[in-house]
This record gives sequence, structure tokens and C-alpha cells, in this order.
Amino acid sequence: MKAQALQDRMLSALMPELHARLPRHGLSETAGPESGAPGKWQQRKSALMRDRLVGAAIDCLVRDGYPGLTTAAVASACDVSRGAMHHHFQTRMELVCAVVDHVVYHRMRTFLADYFDVASRRTDEPMIELACDAHWRSVQTRDYAAWLELAVAARTDADLATIFEPAARRYDAVWTSEMIEAFPQWREDWDNLKLAHDFTSALHAGMLLHQPIFASQERIDRLRRFAARTMQQLSEQTSSRP
Repeated sequence: MKAQALQDRMLSALMPELHARLPRHGLSETAGPESGAPGKWQQRKSALMRDRLVGAAIDCLVRDGYPGLTTAAVASACDVSRGAMHHHFQTRMELVCAVVDHVVYHRMRTFLADYFDVASRRTDEPMIELACDAHWRSVQTRDYAAWLELAVAARTDADLATIFEPAARRYDAVWTSEMIEAFPQWREDWDNLKLAHDFTSALHAGMLLHQPIFASQERIDRLRRFAARTMQQLSEQTSSRP
């Protein structure tokens, strides 16, 4: 199965409804009325506005934290009326649900792109080190910044927790179940790769939160390289045991 087909399968397993309605590869995001029947164009126009509102909501979340994610702030950012805003999202929690879906889905999409790139490398390269590097690249994104804001806010906001935590657990379950099928060459070392993934995910989240404290990119890079080498060495030691 080709990489794109595998990615489509995994994203569909994560969020089938969202994956089904997103444009397929090669379809322009800005296709106009000439691209289809008027009714379909109106649906497309409505979907584009919804995506624009969700994008603005993520900007509000990253810039102002979870308290700053409000329908009023998003309407103002998109220069639309409150009525137009409420046509798509009648309540703040409806907007939050859409943001959570977007962030979880696009975090997986970015993560998969990194891992598929890693899997295409030569097999004689240190796989876990490459995977750790790929994960670090994947967390340097706006969607991951939003993920962290949601994860922190969900600790003290029960309404958000009921939305975010099941979505985050679904992300982890899909990653675990699908990655071993997508990359059978990793099967013999799967336990170590899963451990490396869990360790790296926790470490990278902590590193991002500590960046203002460390105040040094060199310090961050040194820690990142140390962690990748340590996980690779652990894997090699485990694999060499009789």
C-alpha cells in the first residue's frame, strides 16, 4: 500500500466524518462557482467559511489561551457578524468541538508525514533517532501549540475535558493500532518503538513548556539529541539480548 493510501486510511480511522469532507488531493481550496452546480458551490462556500472561523479560533487559542477562545473574538477576527458566526457555531462549545477535531486531526496528519518520511530512509540508519527527530519537527507547529493549550486547559475545565480527552485518547489508539500495520519492518522492535514514542511525546511537550525557562535554543537542542541517542541505545541494548 502506498504512503498516501496508508495516510488516508489512518486519518479516516481517526476522524472519518472530518476526513470525508475535507478536499481530496488535487482539489483546490479556492475552487469557484464554475467548478460545480450552484447548490454544491453554496455548500463549498459555507464549508470554507466554517474552516476560516475554525482557523481564526485556533489563532485566538494560541495567542490568548483557552479563555480567549470565544465566538465574539472569532467573529471579530474574521470580520463577520455575530449572526453569521452563530449560523455556523451557535455556542462556544460547538466552536470548541470543531477546534478540537481540527487540532487532533491535523496533528495526526503532520505526524504521519514525518513518520512516512522516516520510513522511506535507508534501513541502516538509526530508526529511533530518526523517529525522535521527526516527532520534534512535528511539534513545531501552530496545531501542536493549540494541542498543548487544550491539554493544559482540560485539566481544570470539565466541559473541555469531556471533549478533548476522548479525542486525544482516540489519537493515541489509532496511532498505536495503525502504525504497526503501516510499517511492518518495525514489527520486531515494536515495543521499543512504542516506548520511544511515549517517552519522546512526553519529553517534547515538557521541552516546549520549558522553552521560556531554558531561554536557550542550544540547551533545548542538546536535550533533544541526548534523548534521541538514549532511546536508540536502549533499543540496541534490548535487541542484542539473547
